[in-house]
Amino acid sequence: MEGYGVDGSGPGDLVIVDPVLHCDDCFYCNRNETHLCENGGLLGRDVDGVFAEFVLVPAKNIFALGSNIDPGVAPLIQVMTTVLHAQTRAKIQPGEVVVVLGLGVTGLLQIQVAKALGAKTVIGVSRNSYKRALAKTMGADETSEHGEAAKLKVLQQTEGRGADVVIEAVGYISVLAEAMDISRTGGRIIPFGIYAELKGELPFYEFYFKELNIINARAALPADFPASIRLVEEGKVKLEPFITHTYSLTNLSEAIQLMIEPNHERLKVILKI
Repeated sequence: MEGYGVDGSGPGDLVIVDPVLHCDDCFYCNRNETHLCENGGLLGRDVDGVFAEFVLVPAKNIFALGSNIDPGVAPLIQVMTTVLHAQTRAKIQPGEVVVVLGLGVTGLLQIQVAKALGAKTVIGVSRNSYKRALAKTMGADETSEHGEAAKLKVLQQTEGRGADVVIEAVGYISVLAEAMDISRTGGRIIPFGIYAELKGELPFYEFYFKELNIINARAALPADFPASIRLVEEGKVKLEPFITHTYSLTNLSEAIQLMIEPNHERLKVILKI
């Protein structure tokens, strides 16, 4: 019916919006790579509307959440779709050892999604002791600080081979170099962090000699939304621990200020309307 979501959702239903806009008519859209659309953009960045009273969204961008998901945690599903997209591209297999470098919101989500996809051992790495402890509660089998301690732990868990998959969730080239160092020969690396650096040093011989696979990921596909929703509904990914602060919309400026200020124990800030 006109005006309804492609999944059958309608007025009054709790939904989540895919912010990635795509034309359905370019080279990439015709290959079902809508997140790479030549004419696309992001709702709230390229098209106004995120804080408006009413927002007009294409029906194809709407996905029903059902009644089992708390609306207070639902916004995190959009972040989770990008994580699932990355791990799907990397083809994480049951029984593999996965290392996550950096334990911010996306790094902690990477841990839960990797476990949900069947990873045998997931190791979370961070300099922040609070986030290492949080990673344990979210399913990490082991945690470590960066550097030699992390490398030793990885080698112990893999009979000296190195990790099957290393996810770099910090966004520093130096940490990407660490990922190459602790990956096994023939391993896969997901550079999930966004790099602001324009140049840096990497162990290129190790990159060559180990025959490493670098698997980049950008945004998410529409199919990642229902898949992510299912993982939350089934209890395989828990989003409640990510919500560390909640504000009403009238306190928007205070919430934004909190996001700007350094805070090692802040994860996700939610606005209630």
